[in-house]
Amino acid sequence: MVNINTLDPGASPLDYYGFELRRCREAADLTQRQLGEIVNYTGSLIGQIETARKVPTLEFSERVDAALGTGGLLSRLVQLVLRSQLPAWFRETAELEARALEICTFQMGMVHGLVQTEAYARSVLGVLDEAKVDDRTAARMARQRIFQKSNPPVFWMVLSEAALYQEIGGPEVMRGQLAHLLSFEAQPRTNVQILPFSAGAHAGLTGSFNVYRFSSDPTIVYTEGYGSGHPTANWDTVQDCSLRYDHLQAAALSLKDSAELIRRVMEDRYGVQVA
Repeated sequence: MVNINTLDPGASPLDYYGFELRRCREAADLTQRQLGEIVNYTGSLIGQIETARKVPTLEFSERVDAALGTGGLLSRLVQLVLRSQLPAWFRETAELEARALEICTFQMGMVHGLVQTEAYARSVLGVLDEAKVDDRTAARMARQRIFQKSNPPVFWMVLSEAALYQEIGGPEVMRGQLAHLLSFEAQPRTNVQILPFSAGAHAGLTGSFNVYRFSSDPTIVYTEGYGSGHPTANWDTVQDCSLRYDHLQAAALSLKDSAELIRRVMEDRYGVQVA
């Protein structure tokens, strides 16, 4: 157990957050229990966060900021905390996501993390590793805040039809995930196209990949293996994957037809009738 009296704020973003939370709470002359009652969390949870044993959420941070009048300090710090919970090999890519003007992704077997529901993400992240799955899920969901920026990136996802049938987390989780994909229909900056089984052999058979485009920096292609990520600005790779993505979009269903297919799968496989 971490002793709060010896907590080193420079040890990690989580330690720094805990140090600042305690400092702000004590400045307000509140006990952990009293603060918990104000923000509707247990005093025990506040104690765990202050001792760097529990990762805070954005919602927790916003409530405490409001209660203590911190000027948004904890809400800013929590972004660093959640980023630090990502795998070390993925953190550079998370930075690319946050800066990109356009993100194009082709996904073979599952929905991309930026448009996953919390339940779907937890099911994906919990495979073979249940350790700190709540914290890792919170970190994944925090990445989606890039869509709340004043100028969010344009996001295009070409998703294999197979991913609609791969029952990740069970029928209820899949119903929620497919409904979430349909929620983007009226959002022109977030687009979902389905690559149908009828497309046959296609340009993405070698695997999933992302293309990140920026206002002035070189375009980056990102591929992923087991426990490793591979971003590259190599011109030949970027040109090859950009061409592949163009062909995948051409082979995919239109946005309207993709939404209709998602609705049919929800009805036929998961028992939900969607208007």
